[in-house]
Amino acid sequence: MIAAARCDPARSLTVILLLAVLSSAAARAEMEIPPARVLEIAGWLPAKPAGFGRPITDRAPWEELAGANAFSHVIAEAQKLARTPVPALPDDLYLDFSRTGNRDRCQKVMFERGDRLVTFTLAECLESRGRFLGPLTNTIEALCQERTWVYPAHDGRLDNFYGRTVVMDLRATAVAWELASVDYLLGDKLAPATRRRLRDNVERRVLRPFRDMVEGRLREIHWLRVENNWNAVCLAGTVGAALALEDSPQTRAWFIAAAEKYIPFFLRGFTPDGYCSEGVGYWNYGFGHFLSLGEEIRQATAGHVDLLAWPQALQPALFCTRAQILNGIYPTISDVHPGSRPAPRYVCYISQRLGLGQTGDCAAQFLKPTGSLAETMMFAFLPAPLPLVPHPALPVASPMRTWFTNGQVLICGPASGPHGAFAAVLKGGNNAENHNHNDVGSFSVVVGESMVICDPGAEVYTRRTFSAHRYDSKVLSSYGHAVPLIAGQLQRAGREAQAQVLRAQFSDPQDTLALDLGSAYRVPELQRLERTFVYHRAAPASLTVGDEVAFTKPESFQTALITWGNYKQVSPNELVLTDAESSVKVQIETDGAPFTLGSETLNEDLPNHRKPLRIAITLSRPVQNAVVTLTITPEDQGTHH
Repeated sequence: MIAAARCDPARSLTVILLLAVLSSAAARAEMEIPPARVLEIAGWLPAKPAGFGRPITDRAPWEELAGANAFSHVIAEAQKLARTPVPALPDDLYLDFSRTGNRDRCQKVMFERGDRLVTFTLAECLESRGRFLGPLTNTIEALCQERTWVYPAHDGRLDNFYGRTVVMDLRATAVAWELASVDYLLGDKLAPATRRRLRDNVERRVLRPFRDMVEGRLREIHWLRVENNWNAVCLAGTVGAALALEDSPQTRAWFIAAAEKYIPFFLRGFTPDGYCSEGVGYWNYGFGHFLSLGEEIRQATAGHVDLLAWPQALQPALFCTRAQILNGIYPTISDVHPGSRPAPRYVCYISQRLGLGQTGDCAAQFLKPTGSLAETMMFAFLPAPLPLVPHPALPVASPMRTWFTNGQVLICGPASGPHGAFAAVLKGGNNAENHNHNDVGSFSVVVGESMVICDPGAEVYTRRTFSAHRYDSKVLSSYGHAVPLIAGQLQRAGREAQAQVLRAQFSDPQDTLALDLGSAYRVPELQRLERTFVYHRAAPASLTVGDEVAFTKPESFQTALITWGNYKQVSPNELVLTDAESSVKVQIETDGAPFTLGSETLNEDLPNHRKPLRIAITLSRPVQNAVVTLTITPEDQGTHH
């Protein structure tokens, strides 16, 4: 009977159809935003839509803002801009990226258009005389005439440009939010035709396609479930536009419920200990938008929905307080611009909401333009005091180290010390991280206010950067990091290239981190590659970097140091690296094996327009076993000011 049933075509077809129906129903249920939750949220929302800030007709807060020094330049800047036309965005400029791979030329014009929107709106709200409505209207019209709001670099097949599809990227969602903020702030000061044009474009380009994707009428866009900054940035812009424009409380509630469903993907991009593999610059961009998304929802729901109070948001929020190396210097791991640090306004907001204590003049950080109209309004009109998030008591951080156990990043510094103190950041991790560089086992050293041994960070983005040729770049591949070159091979990309922590031992005098780096290299002859870092905190401070390598047959071995500065060889086994006012000595020990020194300027286009120098330490002959140890100490310790 069983065998016959299995062979019965009619029954088989019935089973297939039933499975298809169940699968389809499951898929619909998975995509559906729960109606009961939408109804619950709608009950907390005001009758009318609202954005950040106060409408222009509410003059008292705007007159107070007009008296703030940080806004004193806005009207003069608007007067200057009003004398110039809206920057042209011809088709040829949009197509520049598809032809040359250059992102900057078109994006520069897009940024300038966005800046005009912010400046004219702020200026008009500050003085309320009507003289900036004309140039603002022209700017709105220019944005509405654009073929697409999507960045050229995000429209590789030009499907948006040629109207074959309408999707929302980082810029499209940001433009929607800014235009919605303009509409909320100025209201009927804008001509009815301008308001209709603005609203129709936001609806057509962002809000409707978002809802169609979430509800399954269009193919789901990738960023709904990605674990990086795109998710938070695009959700903040989309939901912010909906809250400021949509008349129906139930419609606004639907967008909030959608954010509740999809923002957890962003938070999953952090390791459980809060490490942000995208780096501090993208923490600003991604988590900054998470804060904006959370605050716009918190205000709209009168505190009933508070994303920052979610348990999984706590450790990512604390990244900004834990990632400093020394003297305001932060790791340049991943696509980070040297000199990047957490934005003070975000640090202040988190500090106040989590009860971490005062971090400088927060009022001054909140009360100034940020470059975004919506965010400027969020901070300038924050309610005071901000409500405390009911998280459990936070552990006391060590002043000597931060160990991101899951992220495998160790920041070692002095317990306390003079301005010229010595610190290091040591990285394990893997080569499939967000905005990844192939850098398993790399390290940087800070003396005083200089990262003398550096991770060079991001390159200027081009088409190559986010393509199969990403690691042709000498600063994104392992060639541009202080890691070994094994049998002539660079590190491979991918999650399989994963450091294994062999030892992590910490004490007041010293910290030890030992890593197995073998999986990062596709070298069949490699039997063992272990790198051991020992940071000595007690004077004289030092960092030793020891590599032990073993092959099945003799192979070449090279290790490297990367610096923004220069170096000199002061003895057969000793170098001095100098950048700005700071220097380190590097003692090289190879167990007697001869070695050679070489250097190469890495000729890549970097945002700071400097070229890092790669110093190669190469064993002169192939080896089957070798131990190479670098001992790094600050030169003239304590004399740099």
